[in-house]
Amino acid sequence: MRWRVSAAFGLGLVVVVSALCAATWHLATGYLLNQRQQSADRHSRVNARLVDNEIRDQPADLDELLSALAAGPHSTILVSLPGGWRTAGRPVGPEALPPGLLDKARAGAPAHERFTADGIPVLAVAQPLAVPNGFYVELHPLLGLERTFRNLRMILFSGTVACGLFGVALGAWAARRALRPLAAFTETAARIARGDLSARLPEQSGPDLAPLAATFNSTADALEQRVRRDARFAADVSHELRSPLTTMTSVAEVLDRRRDAMPPPAQKALQLLLAELHRFRGMVLDLLEISAVDQADNGEERELVDLAPLVRSGVASSPAPRPAVEVGTEPLLVAADRRRLDRVLANLLDNAERYGGGAVRVAAYARDGVVRLEVDDAGDGVPAELRERIFERFSRGLHAGRRDPDSGTGLGLAIVAEHVRRHDGRVWAEERPGGGARFVVELPRARE
Repeated sequence: MRWRVSAAFGLGLVVVVSALCAATWHLATGYLLNQRQQSADRHSRVNARLVDNEIRDQPADLDELLSALAAGPHSTILVSLPGGWRTAGRPVGPEALPPGLLDKARAGAPAHERFTADGIPVLAVAQPLAVPNGFYVELHPLLGLERTFRNLRMILFSGTVACGLFGVALGAWAARRALRPLAAFTETAARIARGDLSARLPEQSGPDLAPLAATFNSTADALEQRVRRDARFAADVSHELRSPLTTMTSVAEVLDRRRDAMPPPAQKALQLLLAELHRFRGMVLDLLEISAVDQADNGEERELVDLAPLVRSGVASSPAPRPAVEVGTEPLLVAADRRRLDRVLANLLDNAERYGGGAVRVAAYARDGVVRLEVDDAGDGVPAELRERIFERFSRGLHAGRRDPDSGTGLGLAIVAEHVRRHDGRVWAEERPGGGARFVVELPRARE
């Protein structure tokens, strides 16, 4: 819209200025040509009278008179007499005269014609003489007038271009000023989409924008209350489930210690019950984590965290086989909540163990103002169409529909995505060179 408004301002100003320049050009050139023509008429009329007198009194001295009348290096005089043409000044033959010029002069009034003679613009003025079929033709050079026209064209063209550029700049300024509230709307909406539910629009003083801002803020308030209510409900349910779930798990473990005394069908049922209880317990813990993630992050728990020792300790404490760790010696500082980063690394390692045949490489390094964490696994990789869906809640990719305990709850990568987003970072999955999947986390790098 900004470019369209700028183009409209520029085009409109160009059209208006072009019309004014065209009018100025026609008025100025018409006036200057008219003045030059009147001056040439007076000059030619006087010279024609002198030539008439010379022909009547002393015809032998006509050439001398014509040479005296041809003032200037570019002036030309041609006289048509019954005996032929006489010329003086710059050599221009009668054949160079425009056709019909002498016919117009036979009516008893001077004839005018602009043309170019040997590369020089001239104004031809033809006057009839007193002798039969006699004409006095004088070519007045228009070099000065053409130079004036050229300068005038340049000035008008430059002025039109300058006004067009000024119009574009004025349009851009006006559009930026008019769209500034929309930019604030866009930024606020983007903050809400990123999870900052406390973002609100400032109060608008304009009568057109004030109702829109009020409606937007009320909608954001309703959305925040709904999200808070849902998160609180999920947290309350998860907390309420922990006590009976712990009791059920304890009872099942007591029964499991007496499994040998049970008949085979009961043993199989107990085994299925324990598996589902452990899976249910993991889901409840993940739901509690999701509820904590949904709470607003006010930055109070953030500190400068060096990702290098965090990666080493996280890999060392993981129950899975240890992958190769590639961490440099330079500090990899990020402003983050250490607990959340620990959970991000743990979930990525657990995801590689569950679905990717185990992690084979964990790397952390700095590049282009960000700290990059990479976790490679030895699996078959993630299909391109699932690389975004696997970060959604309760999405397990190719393992959707499996009910075994090792299939997970589909919340691990969703928790990773939420934690990374809370730290203004990015996370995605890509293909690992040589096969398998690579999960990449990028966080803004902090300075000491």
